[in-house]
Amino acid sequence: MKIIPIASLRDIDQAAESFLEAMGEARVIAFSGEMGAGKTTFIQAICRKMGVTAEVNSPTFSLVNQYFTPEGHSIFHFDLYRIEDPAELFDMGYEEYFFSGEYCFIEWPEKASHLIPDEALRVEIVVAENESREIQFQPTVSTKN
Repeated sequence: MKIIPIASLRDIDQAAESFLEAMGEARVIAFSGEMGAGKTTFIQAICRKMGVTAEVNSPTFSLVNQYFTPEGHSIFHFDLYRIEDPAELFDMGYEEYFFSGEYCFIEWPEKASHLIPDEALRVEIVVAENESREIQFQPTVSTKN
């Protein structure tokens, strides 16, 4: 298990950089954590480190936002908190996103856990007693030589 500590908000960009270095080749990343744990804030920091210049906001009502890296690659940001039925993801064609080979950052994946690809990197954001955070995940092992 890899743990990246975030002592305070001023450390979040360094934590995002460490996360990007450690996450391996994962393209679908599922972020779990209690309400207010900082899922959106951490995804914003990751997107900054990936060169996204657009404003990154939680897609709570639209379900998905799309951002672009300077190289023109897409980053799809999902927030599943408000879905009432996982079938809503079928209606929006979630497979086109999850299996596109582009980055997909998913908040509240437990709302549709059976639809999240098995190879997704599962990340837990844990709030400590002192309001610091820990990013906990098991990096995927590359099968490439």
